Amino acid sequence: MKALTWHGTHDVRVDNVDDPKIQEPRDAVIKVTATAICGSDLHLYNGLMGGMQEGDIIGHEFMGEVVETGSAVNNLKKGDRVVVPFTIACGSCFFCNKHLYSLCDESNPNADMAASAMGHSPSALFGYSHMLGGIPGGQAEYVRVPYADVGPIKVESDLPDDKLLFLSDIYPTGYMAVHNCDMEAGDTVAIWGCGPVGQFAIRSAWMRGAGRVIAIDRVPERLKLANEKGGAEVINFEETDVYSKLLEMTAGRGPDCAIDCVGAEAHGQGDPEAERRSADSSEENHPTAINEMIMSVRKGGRLSLPGVYTDKVDGFALNALMNKSLSVKSGQTHMQQYLKPLLNTVEQGLIDPSFIITHRYPLTDAPEAYAQFNAKQDGCIKVVMTP
Repeated sequence: MKALTWHGTHDVRVDNVDDPKIQEPRDAVIKVTATAICGSDLHLYNGLMGGMQEGDIIGHEFMGEVVETGSAVNNLKKGDRVVVPFTIACGSCFFCNKHLYSLCDESNPNADMAASAMGHSPSALFGYSHMLGGIPGGQAEYVRVPYADVGPIKVESDLPDDKLLFLSDIYPTGYMAVHNCDMEAGDTVAIWGCGPVGQFAIRSAWMRGAGRVIAIDRVPERLKLANEKGGAEVINFEETDVYSKLLEMTAGRGPDCAIDCVGAEAHGQGDPEAERRSADSSEENHPTAINEMIMSVRKGGRLSLPGVYTDKVDGFALNALMNKSLSVKSGQTHMQQYLKPLLNTVEQGLIDPSFIITHRYPLTDAPEAYAQFNAKQDGCIKVVMTP
């Protein structure tokens, strides 16, 4: 089959690789009908994530049709249409029983590697380094899905892939980001980053009763989408000081909640200086967005960090965090907790996630798609690919 493989910084290729096979009784094999490039995939593309090996199949946002199941998979059958969550969870360990699926104790075969870097291992993820399992990803014609009796959600409706694909990651991720803010009705929510997760966080904030949503970015088409389609007030951080502007907009108090939808490349991927720094995957991540959030949010405010970080952060404003009595929640999305209720919102017409799609490519043109998305060229906000 054809699959997109990683060969180093800014080097991804469509290669012919072996078809996946059932390896465990709880596996399924899925024929991919739609897949997408996530902003966190750019951390791999830009060489920031350790544990990558040449030839790794990447991609973690995908859906498709079941073509084979293992002997222990009783909830799916050949021909079923499914959306596959990017986190892999066993469904029965200590953390899964607490619905903390992205912290699964069983799914990462390389848990020792992750624990050496982070103290403990989170769950395995599709296509996201050997530290997080080395599980081949979904930017491919076919993919093996471990724990298929727990992860994929079956789609019974005839809704098109475009409306369903983003249940695999960015819609639940934006929604959990808002959930993690412990938001109260009428709160002012500030969101750093108007990429795909930021756009879904905007809509999720409104769904959960926000009084105001303020979105921060520098890319004109992202700010326009956030404002005109998302109903958010917007700040271009290249044109104004974000801290001063937020205080001005909130009568000096600051937002109630702040969400980091940026992550490891908050220093501004695409800048010449950022390009020079990010070529070295051993560099520490940058606290640009986090520190701005800490300084700007009101005293006693809440911070949510869905943005992916790949290493330590130097210069973190811990003094302000402590003295302002701020609370922080973070983490990969507990996907299996949110899939069914959010699928219901799509089926009921409460949201049409396809609003985020700006570009489409065949999988064979994936290297071009990555380069365009990374450079934010031609209004590229979200890329969908078809094998």
